[in-house]
Amino acid sequence: MIAKSLEAEEKVEKKERQAEKKGKHFSFCQKSFKKTLSKKKGKKPLLKLTSREKSELIFEGIFTAALMFLIYMGVSLIMGELWGVYLHRLLLENAVDNSLQVTVTNFTLYKTAFDLAVLALGAIVIYWRLARRYRQMQLRHVLSELHYIASGHFDYQIPFKVEGELEEVVNSINSLVANTVASMEEERRIEQSKDELITNVSHDIRTPLTSIIGYLGLVKNEHYENEEERKRYVDIAENKAQQMKHLVDDLFEYTTTRTVSHQLNKQDVDLARFMEQIAAEFEWEASRKGMKIEVDEELSNLSLKIPIDPVKMVRVFGNIITNAMKYGGHSTYIRISAKLDKEKDVIHIRLANNGEAIPEESLKQLFKRFYRVEGSRSVETGGAGLGLAISENIVRLHQGDIYAQSNEEETAFVVTLPLTDPEKGKVKLELNHR
Repeated sequence: MIAKSLEAEEKVEKKERQAEKKGKHFSFCQKSFKKTLSKKKGKKPLLKLTSREKSELIFEGIFTAALMFLIYMGVSLIMGELWGVYLHRLLLENAVDNSLQVTVTNFTLYKTAFDLAVLALGAIVIYWRLARRYRQMQLRHVLSELHYIASGHFDYQIPFKVEGELEEVVNSINSLVANTVASMEEERRIEQSKDELITNVSHDIRTPLTSIIGYLGLVKNEHYENEEERKRYVDIAENKAQQMKHLVDDLFEYTTTRTVSHQLNKQDVDLARFMEQIAAEFEWEASRKGMKIEVDEELSNLSLKIPIDPVKMVRVFGNIITNAMKYGGHSTYIRISAKLDKEKDVIHIRLANNGEAIPEESLKQLFKRFYRVEGSRSVETGGAGLGLAISENIVRLHQGDIYAQSNEEETAFVVTLPLTDPEKGKVKLELNHR
């Protein structure tokens, strides 16, 4: 009865996992489409005016030219009248013909200069009025786009380019929209992450809890044949309870190590002795699985102290070694080595095994919480899939890095740690070899 219940739980869990994968694939397709769309919008075209707006500009130019012509004609008539009065006065004063000739020549020059000045001024006025009207049209288009965005289309950006100071405004609006969309996406991602966390936790708690209730019910109702069978039921219930406790402990550690403010108890630790001690702790368990844990000779001979929280880093390397023993398949060894990078002031610690290769698509997801390469949790290998996520959080708190490599020959996890304590700015390096 209990076995059937567990099988049913597993089937439901698998179906939900498949649905979750489909959802993630759809989300990935959406992101790819948005990226493609953004690439197409890389170069924005200049704002295109409508036929009505073009007609308005043409009318504005003709109207301004006509107005300037009327002003020119009015000023010319006034100047002609004043010139006639001046000539009449010269005639009344019996001016010499030579003086009259000089006056006419000067008037011609003044009239030509005036015409050229009016022509230049007219061109400037026409250009100014057309430019002003064009800026008004641009502003009208920008406001229309803003109203469209404000109506709820927050993923929309102004697709055209404008001229002048409005270009900075348009760029600022597009940046604001992009930042708003990014913030909304981040909020959705966080919310989705919380939902996934609750779903995964409920899955991992429900299965052992069902078993505990079932087996304790059998004991309570005395549905057992002998004392040995009763003890077996109690042992199973206790194991499931321990499994739940480990899950809760992992969740607590995962959430605490995610916060940047989490305090580390850093000490200057001899790296060689530290890794040899970790290897010794897992040596017996590895031998039971036909594996051998080896510490590279170069690492063993290296005298190097690094600033780490030893308790936390034991958890990191312990998780990696445990995973190698669980999922290493037919692996025969786990080799621990280190490579010093003086230029970057870091040490690369590599834990490799010759087990089954990890698929390429799984390498990038190994450090996601609850992720398991085999696609199911707590059935064959046990655990909730939080170990590597916790390891990554701890390494990040040390301002280091962790990643995985895998091919047909070896699968390796590389932990990169700084040799300098970022908080104290003190170098903890000794390069002398034993």
